[in-house]
Amino acid sequence: MRAVAVLALAVACHGGAAAPPVDADPAPVLTAADKAALAALSPASLPAPMADVTNRFADNPAAAALGKKLFMDAAFSGKLLDSDNDGTGDTLGKQGETGKVSCASCHNPLKSFADFRVVSNQRSISLASDWNVRHTPSLLDVGQARLLMWDGRRDALFNQPFGPIENPTEMNSSRLFLAEQIAARYANDYAEVFGALPDLSGLPQIAAADTGCTKPAQGTPVCHGKPGDGAEYDSLSTAQQDAVTRIAANFGKALGAYERLLTCGQSAFDSWVAAGAVDTSGSDAGNGLSHSAQRGAQLFVGKAGCTACHAGPYMTDQQFHNVGLRPAKVAVAFIDLDDHGAYPGLTAALADPLNSKGVYSDGDDGRLTAPDQGKTDGAFRTPGLRCVSGRPSWMHTGQFTQLVDVVAFFSTGGFTGGFPGTNELAALNLTAQEQADLVAFLTSLQGPGPATGLLQ
Repeated sequence: MRAVAVLALAVACHGGAAAPPVDADPAPVLTAADKAALAALSPASLPAPMADVTNRFADNPAAAALGKKLFMDAAFSGKLLDSDNDGTGDTLGKQGETGKVSCASCHNPLKSFADFRVVSNQRSISLASDWNVRHTPSLLDVGQARLLMWDGRRDALFNQPFGPIENPTEMNSSRLFLAEQIAARYANDYAEVFGALPDLSGLPQIAAADTGCTKPAQGTPVCHGKPGDGAEYDSLSTAQQDAVTRIAANFGKALGAYERLLTCGQSAFDSWVAAGAVDTSGSDAGNGLSHSAQRGAQLFVGKAGCTACHAGPYMTDQQFHNVGLRPAKVAVAFIDLDDHGAYPGLTAALADPLNSKGVYSDGDDGRLTAPDQGKTDGAFRTPGLRCVSGRPSWMHTGQFTQLVDVVAFFSTGGFTGGFPGTNELAALNLTAQEQADLVAFLTSLQGPGPATGLLQ
C-alpha cells in the first residue's frame, strides 16, 4: 500500500485529482457458480469411507484396535539390506539388523502418516530395508480410495500390505514369517476378531534373519518364505499355503480397519465455506480466510480448472492421470525414467490372486477392470488434497519439496517429453500472484488430523 500512497501524493502535488487507492489484496468477487463449485468441495460434514465389500471387518472396532498394534510393530520385518542403513540419524538401524521396519516407520503417525525422515540429505523417498523409488504417500483419508498405490497395483486395503511385507526394499519379509509371528505373538487378539488360528506347528519355522531376501554384490537375490522361493513356502501343501496366506490377508484386513479411521478432517477452508463463502475479513482466524486463500479457492474451481481431477470433498477423482512429469534425480537415488505407472500396475492387480475378485476377498464391487493403455500409460493416481501442505514432498517421484514448485509445474503444463505416455495437461500461464494464491488455498486445507488415540 505504501507505493500506492506515494503515487497518490505525487498526483495531488502536481494539481491533479488523487487517484482512488488500489487494493493490493482484494477479496474475490464470487459468482453463484463459484459458490456452488466451492460447496461441492466442502459439504457440511465430510463423508465417511464407503463400505468396503472386500473386508467384512472393515468397520469392526476390535479389528481396528488390532490393526493399530500391527501397524506400529516392526517385529514382522527381516534384515536391513542397504549399507546406507548405518544406524545414524533418521535411519532405522544398521545393515543386517532385523525387526526394524514397521508400517509406522515410513508412515509416521505423528507426521501426517508420511515420511519426514532425512537420510542422505533428502526427504523425498524412503529408506526402509533398501531405497524405494517412489515417494511414500500420506495415509490420511486412504479409506476413500478403491485403487491404491501410485500405480493402482493394489485394489484393496487388505491386500496392500502384501507389497511392503514381501518387498526387499521395504520390510524385506515374507508371509510365512508374518503368519508365524502372528501365531506366536498375537494369537488371542487374532482369535477375537477372526477366529482361532490354524495349527502352524508342522510348518518350517523361519527366523527373522532368514526371511525375505538377501542382496548379493552380484547375482540374483535369494528369498525365503514367500511364493516363488522354491523352498519354505513353495514346499508347503496347498492347504498350508492357504492357511499362511489367509492369516496374512487377515493381517491386512485388521490394518485396513485401522487405516480407514485416519482422516485429515475439516479445515479453515471448510469454515469459510460454511459461513457462506462471503467472509471478506481477510483474517485467518475463526471463519475467516486470507484474501489470498480466497482468491486461490476461486482459481482452483475456475480459471485453473483443478477440479477436473481434484474433485469432490477429498479433492481427488481417484483416477490415474499423466501430467507430463519428467522424473529427476532425488538425492541418492535415480528415479526410473521408464516408469509406466498405472498401465502395468492395474494389469498386475487384475492378474493378482490376492485381488478383490479372489478367494481372500470378502466381496467384489467391480472396482477392478482391464486398463486402457492409451489412458493409463505413464499415469499416476490423483492424490487427495486435504492436509496437502503437511507432506514432506510431492508427486510420485517426490522431486518437489515446496508447494510453490508444484503449482509452478502445473502452471507450465508439464514437460513435453522424457516420460512414458501422453501428457494430459495444458499450460495455465498463471501469474506469480495467482500461483501464490493457489498455494495459500492449498495451505488452508490443513485439518486437525486423526484422533490422538490413533497415533501411538
